[in-house]
Amino acid sequence: MTAPALVALAHGSDDPRSRRSVADLVAEVRRSRPDLRVESAALEHGGPTLLEVVARLAADGVEEAVVVPLLLTEPHLCGADVDAAIAVAAVRHPGVRLRASAVLGLEPAFLEVLDVRLRDSLAAARVCELDALVLAASGTSDHLTNAAVARLARLWGTHHKLPVTAAYAASAPPATGEAVRAFRGEGRRHIAVGSLFLTPGFLHDRASELALEAGAVAVSAPLGAHPEVARVVLARYAVGAVELVPV
Repeated sequence: MTAPALVALAHGSDDPRSRRSVADLVAEVRRSRPDLRVESAALEHGGPTLLEVVARLAADGVEEAVVVPLLLTEPHLCGADVDAAIAVAAVRHPGVRLRASAVLGLEPAFLEVLDVRLRDSLAAARVCELDALVLAASGTSDHLTNAAVARLARLWGTHHKLPVTAAYAASAPPATGEAVRAFRGEGRRHIAVGSLFLTPGFLHDRASELALEAGAVAVSAPLGAHPEVARVVLARYAVGAVELVPV
């Protein structure tokens, strides 16, 4: 029996950096599982739509596909957009059974990737000493999601034995600049920011700008294409593939 196809569904962006990052991540997934058919789609800009990708799968005789949303959190509106896109594709191409997986989520394993990205930024800035950390995320009006980011921040701080604050680029306080200034108000001068964003874009740019203006010594790049991120994509796919099996 042929395994279901994997469709990596990004939110989409006009930013070419974001599109390249998604393409690199999908390429990493393909390298990890060369036996799978792996496609990418976008909800908005920056790639073929889910409907276009499912049409291509149907034309090639593919009968099943798992859609993996490339999201670290699941804002209500975006979740509804994913469901709507899948519903339209399912109606237009009933010969392809579709299943949406869970989003990537706030995996503790992503802290390993965060450390890799932050080490690169610290090396570029020639920084050897830290006395505080800020974990920057996109932010949402959902307080439960923001609380989950804060828990991940505490786990990160415990691992490094450093004080840490979660900060958000939108929809919730504190902003990255506020978090950095609060630490500087305590007398801390070597504050680095880890970026809990999947790809580059406006929110990451804004978080970085505010943090550096406030005196952060370094801001990491987003998680991007990394084997650990690809592993989580495939883990979400695996659960979705099992759910496609008739009971």
